[in-house]
Amino acid sequence: MTDAGLLTLTHWLSPVFPVGGYAYSAGLETAIADALVADEEALADWLDHSLAAGAGLTDAVLLTSAMEADADAATLNDWARALSPSAERWQETWEQGQAFTRALADMGSDPGVPVALPVAVGRAARDLGLRPEQVAALYLQAMVANLATGAVRHIPLGQTAGQRIIAGLAPRILDTAAHAVTLTPETCFTASFGAELAAMRHETQETRIFRT
Repeated sequence: MTDAGLLTLTHWLSPVFPVGGYAYSAGLETAIADALVADEEALADWLDHSLAAGAGLTDAVLLTSAMEADADAATLNDWARALSPSAERWQETWEQGQAFTRALADMGSDPGVPVALPVAVGRAARDLGLRPEQVAALYLQAMVANLATGAVRHIPLGQTAGQRIIAGLAPRILDTAAHAVTLTPETCFTASFGAELAAMRHETQETRIFRT
């Protein structure tokens, strides 16, 4: 691991990097509106399952696959679309991937053509000198922190509860990142049915703050 590579990655995954992650809830807004996620325990369970068998796992697999030297970003982008169980799931990963690629280009890099967010991050992280599971773990932590922060405001919960949830999910984040490097898009799966159905219902939700 290189210190410079770690600093670069944490910059890319920080809230200040302009990918607009705060605008997407991955269906969590609908789950909160339906009172399916109404307290600290329910939010922790929701995020834990999303990591183990939902968007967290599929993103980690796509990211670590994109870090391989011979990875084809276009093919992985097709897999990202295929593994998106709803229109809004594809929207959020595609739009954030576009924003991530555009930000790197504006900073003077040559990030390649726009692709889904985990593919874009994995492709860009190839030369950072970091292990794929390290990159995946930090990516997943950023994902969880973004969703938890939004939920804290909208359930609502106290800030301390949100921090407890993020800290408590560290073992799951590490396990998911380690598992991801043993999988390929062909062997990946999703089974977070509650989150997937919520994302589908969000498409027609009349009152909403988040884009997904």
